[in-house]
Amino acid sequence: MDKYIIAYDLGTGGNKASLYNSKGKCLAASFVAYSTFYPKNGFHEQRPDDWWQAIVESTRHLLEHTNIPTEQITCCGISGHSLGVVPIDKHNRLMRDTVPIWSDSRSEPQQLEPFFTKIPESKWYTLTGNGFPAGLYSVFKILWLRDNEPEIYHKINKVIGTKDYINFKLTGKIATDYSYASGCGVYDLNNWKYNDELIAAAGIDPDILPRIVPSTEVLGHLTPDAAKEIGLPQTLQVVAGGVDNSCMALGARAFKEGRSYNSLGSSSWIAVCSSKPLLNQKSRPYVFAHVVPGMFASATAIFSAGSSFRWIKDQLCIDLVEKAQSQNKDVYDLMSDLARQSPVGAKGLLFNPSLAGGSLLDADPAIRGAFIGLDLGHSRNDLIRAAMEGISIGLRVALDELRTLTSLTDEMIAVGGASKSEVWRQIFADVYNMKIVKTSVDQQTAALGAAALAAVGTGIWSDFELIDQVNKIESVVKPNTQANNTYNKIIPIFQKASGYLADLGKDISHILYFSDTVQNV
Repeated sequence: MDKYIIAYDLGTGGNKASLYNSKGKCLAASFVAYSTFYPKNGFHEQRPDDWWQAIVESTRHLLEHTNIPTEQITCCGISGHSLGVVPIDKHNRLMRDTVPIWSDSRSEPQQLEPFFTKIPESKWYTLTGNGFPAGLYSVFKILWLRDNEPEIYHKINKVIGTKDYINFKLTGKIATDYSYASGCGVYDLNNWKYNDELIAAAGIDPDILPRIVPSTEVLGHLTPDAAKEIGLPQTLQVVAGGVDNSCMALGARAFKEGRSYNSLGSSSWIAVCSSKPLLNQKSRPYVFAHVVPGMFASATAIFSAGSSFRWIKDQLCIDLVEKAQSQNKDVYDLMSDLARQSPVGAKGLLFNPSLAGGSLLDADPAIRGAFIGLDLGHSRNDLIRAAMEGISIGLRVALDELRTLTSLTDEMIAVGGASKSEVWRQIFADVYNMKIVKTSVDQQTAALGAAALAAVGTGIWSDFELIDQVNKIESVVKPNTQANNTYNKIIPIFQKASGYLADLGKDISHILYFSDTVQNV
């Protein structure tokens, strides 16, 4: 009798439930969306009850569309979006209807400054690998609760993460894993535990932090209520799972030294697996403990990759949207066809993709995007290709930062929307000077990582080696030497332009602030 695995990919936009067989093949998937709420500037909140309902609905929908006997579904694992803050009281009751998610930036100087007076910010980064802006990390959101909602804060028993809340709903057990704990802001990466000095500097009770277990540890079986609600047997074993970044790395084969992957979504990052965290005070790679014991997933990113290309589509390609709809095609395929007609370098046209502002790789977060070198000889084909190249070059800059810190293999797996474009895969190969690999897993990387954790944790798999077989290679694009030489000449110009754009961005932001002030008087 074959054994089957449920994997949950609890993302920012919704939950995807996927059913896998014991060989790691995905048989079916079901997605249920939920909302994010923005009650104030910087507040990004979701309802944990919405997460649970999405788990219930996606599971039931999955079961309705498969013929697998439920008693053969033996285990589940979950990948969850990071830096969530879910307060639970001593009766294990949710203390807030809505909770801060990873992108919530409500933390204020009164939460940050006292902490960094005691712990230099550079030391904090070295200990934790927390390379995002500090206020995004969980401990500072907890301090915001202390300062703004003391009636909740003083009744907190535990503060857990997104996927840990779902595990609690499934099993009644409260715990987290090393990968998720590594984003809490008081976790010591190298020692794989909470750091007493950081906890003391924050002034929080260490008992509110959940115990940490391996990602493959079986937390327990389904409670009777959970089994009834989601339609699975009480015998189902639930493993701890992991943070989305690390689950995605596992699913994308980045679970051995030097392996990397490129996630190509609205934002985009390059992550590498290594036995040591990759830290740099200037470029600030952000690091999570891997779901694979003893390993780390370190990444650099640009904030506006797919979202910049979507802007190009919405502003410059409205006719292509209509054409794609009438021909039942993907508009991005039509855009790729036009980009193919423009030469390498887009006739000297550059595009900086900082439409959502800058990352820590940029000179200033006020940087904004631009076309550079535009003249009357350029066509829409060139603008589309320049956008593809600019996003790729921005990621090459991020990749080069990682290359200064570790050795990488000569190939990279590409996952996400942009990986579907043959034209864009060739551009990435030429810009990175690496083989770009597209596999059959593609959009299922986080789900596959979660399924693999369940499989190893319950003994269905002896280790993670099967991941390589599950990722069936669909395409390998090799770099073109001549094109790579051209891009190597463009990259310094791109970086020089980025410096100017950062300075201009600061100047423009001051003008906008002044204009808003005048308008509001």
